[in-house]
Amino acid sequence: MTRQAASEQSPERIVYENARRSGDRVTALVSVAALLFSLYSLWDTSLKWPDVRVYVPPVIHYSAPYQNSNFEMIAVPVTLTNEGARTGTVLSINLEVTDIKSGETKRFYAADIGRWSMERTRTMTYQSFAPLSLAGRSSRTEPILFYTRGDEEKPPQLIDEAGDYRFKLTLDVAEVDDLGWFDRLWPSPAPSVTFERTLRTYDARAFNIGTLPMYAKDWQASTNAK
Repeated sequence: MTRQAASEQSPERIVYENARRSGDRVTALVSVAALLFSLYSLWDTSLKWPDVRVYVPPVIHYSAPYQNSNFEMIAVPVTLTNEGARTGTVLSINLEVTDIKSGETKRFYAADIGRWSMERTRTMTYQSFAPLSLAGRSSRTEPILFYTRGDEEKPPQLIDEAGDYRFKLTLDVAEVDDLGWFDRLWPSPAPSVTFERTLRTYDARAFNIGTLPMYAKDWQASTNAK
């Protein structure tokens, strides 16, 4: 064995080579970790789909101001948040109300924005509901007024006595296709939240001025957020 070959097989040389290889592996792992973090950061800050969540407070309001009409109004202050990175647009909001006692269900739509009163109704001072745009990582709160969807909705008056009622609020969110086929691979389900509220007393005289409150039994807000 030559002197050079013996030198290459010396313990010091072997330790050096092992250390160099270990250092290369650590460097490679650090580079891969940095790349993965960069990709995740890009996704989370710029590419993540809109993730709209809805929050409903413990108290909502109800009114049925007109006699011989199937018109009913439900006022729901709604907070919307977009946990995604891209803009989400809520095109419409629908509400289904079920009388837990009778099992009957009636449908409502988001019509106006504002605080309900008969004075404001007579003067038409509400803001009409229009699609709500939510930038990424943003939120907004609006008092949404839901009206009966039409004369065909039955029964004429769903909420006509004290009791428990179940609500299902569903958002129609515009589809995003900025990334083409990639966005279409994973369509998002319509955000919705189901909750119950109790009407403690029923007195139609309240409708001459305003509304009757409906309460959550546990005094907690309702949300679809996980």
